[in-house]
Amino acid sequence: MKTIANKMSFMTLFMILTMSLLPTFSFANETAIANPEVPANVQVMLDRLEEIKEMDKSDLSRAEKKELRKEVRSIKKELRSTGNGVYLSVGAIIIIILLLILLL
Repeated sequence: MKTIANKMSFMTLFMILTMSLLPTFSFANETAIANPEVPANVQVMLDRLEEIKEMDKSDLSRAEKKELRKEVRSIKKELRSTGNGVYLSVGAIIIIILLLILLL
């Protein structure tokens, strides 16, 4: 009886850890190195982000800083929506876990 309880507790712990750690792996690295495979429009956005990062913002007015923040947010949003990444739904994760349980 204890082996079944141990297996169930192990599987429950495994599922909880998988569900909590998986979203952290799905985020792409935002500081990408110039790669020849990167499309031209994406490279332009990455260059603009680097330009803004290296800019001296101490002499800018409050409105200009706010405008830069808006621009950075919009560029990052566009870069995230390019679809470069693998995303798994919760249903797919559950099916994978069930298959692992059945096969092991």
